[in-house]
Amino acid sequence: MTKRRAQEGTPVIPGNLHEPEDCRAASEVLARVGDKWTVLVVWSLGDKPKRFNELRKALGSISQRMLTLTLRALERDGLVTRTVFPTIPPRVDYELTRLGRSLLVPVSELGLWARKNRPAIQNARRQYDSDSQTSD
Repeated sequence: MTKRRAQEGTPVIPGNLHEPEDCRAASEVLARVGDKWTVLVVWSLGDKPKRFNELRKALGSISQRMLTLTLRALERDGLVTRTVFPTIPPRVDYELTRLGRSLLVPVSELGLWARKNRPAIQNARRQYDSDSQTSD
């Protein structure tokens, strides 16, 4: 078993000081945008507005309740708009706001990174699991 030692003598750079309020703010936003369904909904809405059932079909395994909760949270956070058209039955479209569209770049980059690095991560997991079994 390897122990990690604290880094001694590391200079404290003023721009890197830990600010609890900044940390909480970042955690709150990352909890929203890092959620599995949020990423997939944002990605799915990237090309055009969609109706609820279009989104549900595009996402596959999401439940109606989870999609509803995710869309409400995204709307509350200003990432998605919900437009109700006065038809019978009413038509509701969901669309990314400008803020939501700005999330497409990092979401796409993260998706590319995940696809590119998945084999390396799977290998690392196998190695870790193998090492863990031999050290028990």
